[in-house]
This record gives sequence, C-alpha cells and structure tokens, in this order.
Amino acid sequence: MPERIPRADLLADATALAARALAEDGEGDVTSEVTVPLGQHGQGILEVRRDTVLAGVVHAEAVAAACRLGAIEWAASEGESLTGGTVAGRVGGLLRDILRAERAMLNLLQRASGIATATRAYADAVRHTRCRILHTRKTAPGLRLLDVSAVLAGGGAMHRLDLAHTVMVKDNHWQALRASGRTLAEALATARELGVRGLQVEVEAREQVEEAAAAGATRLLVDNQTPETVREWGALARGLSPAIELEATGGITLENVAVYAEAGVDYVSIGALTHSVVAADLSLEVVGA
Repeated sequence: MPERIPRADLLADATALAARALAEDGEGDVTSEVTVPLGQHGQGILEVRRDTVLAGVVHAEAVAAACRLGAIEWAASEGESLTGGTVAGRVGGLLRDILRAERAMLNLLQRASGIATATRAYADAVRHTRCRILHTRKTAPGLRLLDVSAVLAGGGAMHRLDLAHTVMVKDNHWQALRASGRTLAEALATARELGVRGLQVEVEAREQVEEAAAAGATRLLVDNQTPETVREWGALARGLSPAIELEATGGITLENVAVYAEAGVDYVSIGALTHSVVAADLSLEVVGA
C-alpha cells in the first residue's frame, strides 16, 4: 500500500474539484457586481478560530488559481497545527475574485482541516504503540482524494483508495463464496494469479480467522469485536501465519482506540474520520479594500 497520494494525482483532483465547486456558484457574483467597483484590490486573510491541523492546502490553492488570485502565503504547511486566533494564510487580488473564491476555498479547507484535526487526535492516542490510524472508503462522493489526503496530513496512513487494486473479502463476499461452493483459498489464489498482493479478509468468527490465515490472507480485518477477542484472534492468526497483519474496525472511538491498539493490532480503521466530519472553524476576512 503506498504511503502517499502521488502529487500529480492530487493536483489534477484539486483542479477538477475547484472547477466543480466554483461552477456550483453560477457564472457570476451579482452581489459583488453591484457593490464592488471594477479593479478594486484587496487581501483575504484566512483566520483559524480554534486549534486546528491545517489540511486542504493544494485544493485551496487550486481555487485561488481558478479565480485568478495570487499565490496563497501560508503561515504553516499541510499537517502543521495552528492555534486558534492565528492566521493560516493570506491571498491577494481583485476583490471581486477574492469574494468569488471565498466559499469554495473555505468549504474545502474546513472539511479537510476538520478531518486532519480528528485524525491527529486518534494518532496521538495510539502514539505509544505500533498501531497506525487508517481512513476507509466512507468518504464523500467525489471528495475521496481530498478526504484521504487530510487523513494523511493528520498523521494517518493509507488504506485502499478503490476497489481495483486490493482484495477485501467482507461478509457479503463470504456469503457469495459459500453459495457458489468455492473456498476462500481458491478465491485468494485467483487474486494472486492476477498479480494482486493485498489480500485482506474480514473475520467475524474464530473459524474464519483460521480459514483466512490458512488461505494466505495478508491482513485480517477484525470487525466489531472486543479488545480481548481482537487480542485472542490476533495470537491465533499469527500462530498460523506469522507475517499476517491485523486491523481492528467497527465501534472504535477516541475513548477506546488506545485499548484496541494495545491489543496488538497493526492498524485501526475509523470511518467516522470522513463520514462524520466536524468542519474546522476558519474564516476569510478581507482587508485593504
């Protein structure tokens, strides 16, 4: 699994997303047309109102570029913490263009920084262990690279980005295998023949742990189990396949994530990082107009 999103992919995503976000606001800004003189310049100051981990920088820059603004002068880099009451960045240009960029830029920054801030809290909670915090595919439609890059900025790690490169056998796949008369070992063998190296299997019973380890799974997803069960199944799996990875998922919160990490898992995946985002509190104030 790669550790980062390729920058070229992130830039292309940011450019496309900026265009879509601005298009949602229509072809023009009638309010600015009747209140802001042509040619009037200003400076937009991005302010952080509460302690925040900055994320969404590339996407904010894409909005600024699409609105013909100057480069954003950031006070911090992606993934750095900012104290409430401080300035995150400044951008200059025509006032009408700043006002057109304002909402799209803030929407992306607030979402990404909210995700990064939540991820940092989870990462800090398990820092005394070897466990890494993962995103899931529970991202907003069309915003996956923004959401995942924000998790990485907060100190999380990469999970699978799509369905095309990693096998992940879940409960419905187990049922399909049983109904067809095929075994998990046969399915994973076919995946290996196709060149797939990530062979992840969700387990909900001890028998599935044994079957998945014997079939050559590279990672077990232990879903909705207690930390005690996670520890027990992990010992069983590693006894059968010493190199196998363990991931805990389901029902894990900031309050109990350390207990799961201490149970010996390599990863904890948290869907709430991206499906229940609390937006960071940022604003854009115009000066020098």
